[in-house]
Amino acid sequence: MGKNRPFIIGAFLIITLVFMVLMTVRIENKAVNVSGDVPGTETTENETDSKPEVLDPIAPAFTGADLTSVPNENWFANGGSVYNQRYSMLDEINTSNVANLKGKWVTHLGSGLEFKYSGESSPIVYNGVMYVNTGAHEVSALDVKTGEVLWTYKPELPPLETVCCGWTSRGVGIGDGLVYVGLLDARLVALDQKTGEIVWETAVEDWKKGYTITSAPLYYNGKVYTGLAGGEYGIRGRLTAFDAKTGKELWRFYTIPGPGDIGYDSWPSDNDSWKRGGAPVWQTPAVDPELGTLYFSTGNAAPDLDGSTRKGDNLFAASIVAIDAETGAYKWHFQEVHHDIWDLDAPNPVVLFDVTIDGKEKKALGQAGKTGWVYFLDRTNGEPLIGINETPVPQDERQATSPTQPIPVGDSFVPQIVTKEDVEKDLPKYGGTYGKIFDPFWNEALLLKPSAFGGANWPPSAYNPETELFYVLGTDMYMNFTRSEEEYEEGEMYIGSIIAPVNEAPVRGTITALDVKTNKIVWQQVWDAMAYSGVLTTKGGLVFVGHNDGRLIAFDAKTGDQVWEFQTDAGVNAPPVTYEVDGVQYISVLVAGNSLAGSKHGDSLWTFALEGDIASGEVAAGDDTKSDEESDKEVVANAEEGQKVYEGNCLACHGKGGEDGHNGPNLKLSDVTGDAQKVIERVKKGGTTMPAFENILTEEQINNVAAYITEVIAKDK
Repeated sequence: MGKNRPFIIGAFLIITLVFMVLMTVRIENKAVNVSGDVPGTETTENETDSKPEVLDPIAPAFTGADLTSVPNENWFANGGSVYNQRYSMLDEINTSNVANLKGKWVTHLGSGLEFKYSGESSPIVYNGVMYVNTGAHEVSALDVKTGEVLWTYKPELPPLETVCCGWTSRGVGIGDGLVYVGLLDARLVALDQKTGEIVWETAVEDWKKGYTITSAPLYYNGKVYTGLAGGEYGIRGRLTAFDAKTGKELWRFYTIPGPGDIGYDSWPSDNDSWKRGGAPVWQTPAVDPELGTLYFSTGNAAPDLDGSTRKGDNLFAASIVAIDAETGAYKWHFQEVHHDIWDLDAPNPVVLFDVTIDGKEKKALGQAGKTGWVYFLDRTNGEPLIGINETPVPQDERQATSPTQPIPVGDSFVPQIVTKEDVEKDLPKYGGTYGKIFDPFWNEALLLKPSAFGGANWPPSAYNPETELFYVLGTDMYMNFTRSEEEYEEGEMYIGSIIAPVNEAPVRGTITALDVKTNKIVWQQVWDAMAYSGVLTTKGGLVFVGHNDGRLIAFDAKTGDQVWEFQTDAGVNAPPVTYEVDGVQYISVLVAGNSLAGSKHGDSLWTFALEGDIASGEVAAGDDTKSDEESDKEVVANAEEGQKVYEGNCLACHGKGGEDGHNGPNLKLSDVTGDAQKVIERVKKGGTTMPAFENILTEEQINNVAAYITEVIAKDK
């Protein structure tokens, strides 16, 4: 036995080694490759004892390489990857066959139907399961093959009165087996990916002070990052990092520097305006793991349109900011608008890409501003990639305007001037003053373009490395600016101006492809409505965008020619995503409408495929006809009930009490609000930027809200 012992031990070691190798191979075969190559087990009809390998639907602790890989089978980050390119390598659906694309399934999510809600969420897809939330912040997990809802999380939200721009959420994040969602009351919640049960929740800030969260959280390297919105309420903006497993706050980066911080000298030294300086973070950041850098852009300074009390450039408002992804330490910034008084900030997500210019490989980024320009920078240092020139602009000492503004070399994607010819064509009855971008204003109304709506607003842009084009959505509309004095009150609107669209003026949308090497327009489509959804682009040579009228539309990515459209059942005001299941490419989009876009509301999640069988316009939106009994019912107006209708349907655009809204005129200054019948007619039929509520609200609700407007708002002038 002793002589054989070495042989036995050797044999045992060999067998153990073989066993470990086999187990390693097995484990590697089960491991998830988020770039798309996931091996499975082949089966035949006769193999009754063996089953196909089922991919683990639970997201791991993604690596940096995972999160930067171009989306293929999965769409596991808000922007497709942490580069935010919204580009997919899938090309089964392409310019040659997209005309055959039809609906595969439609699921009604059952929330977000009230008009105050906006459906802007971009779904996350991981190993056969989709995660999406509605404007009511309800999160659902769905089977991507069938649309079956697996679980739904329904948060309890307080009766919020500090929401700038409607109730909305732009998506969720996943990682470490959890689904992360930011709530409108400024809570960050982690849900169990299998069940939707709450694992942890953290109060990021106090909503009563004006803080909200509308962006999708970002998961990266064991951390979850979220920004805070609420710049219209005098907040001090910040981006905060949390431990992904516990919700413990790790660090925060204030977008308004305090005493001793870089940028503090861009605020007045004789007052404390920096404490409520704004600069919210509206969108999901981007990350470059190789550089260890996190990138995001910021919103307006506060008060939004009155610069008289905040002399200086007001960093880091209306800026692109780069910080260390691990520590939150400042790296660099680029400010797009110095001392912004026009609400021309930067709510569009930052997009990262690599490109060769003049024979040199560049690590680049692009960010589409409300100004109507895309700002292309070297992401290693924040220097302009093509050229951005500090240019003298008109001055007004009362507004403490900046002497210069950064003007990019290249083209703007929306008009930036109101001309005499524009006024004669679009506003022949207008007798006021008009001007161009960066013209200052004071007490006299000034008509300008772009409006405070943008330019580019929140709808995400996209970059296609095949075409080397940057795709951005824009809104071309007129807006009147008039300064007004107001005192800061915590939790109240704090914008310092009256801004209002011109009801009789046309509103146009632009879909623009820009060459990232020149910042020149390659092609552009112009609509007679704002373009307000976000962009998806693919290796199949396509660009997908949604329309307010309910169409999902595809363009040729190189030429801009429209190659497909599909009529859904509500406004398509969310970014589409694409993914692959069992070798079949699908496209999904939330179809739920949008308050600020004035589009029809719904609660549908649509999914499309070449093998789909639902034809365009086939799914009915519901029966809008009223019964004879309802039509004959005597309606008695009730202003108290009308206030509830107003807060649920009108407040997002017209503001609390009818003023300081985001996209609607000040009702206290309107000559319509004193006449109940005129109000009823306007509510029913709508206006240029206002939707028709005739088939959204009941006759009783319309009469009640008219009573509230005429009896309460109009009399409080």
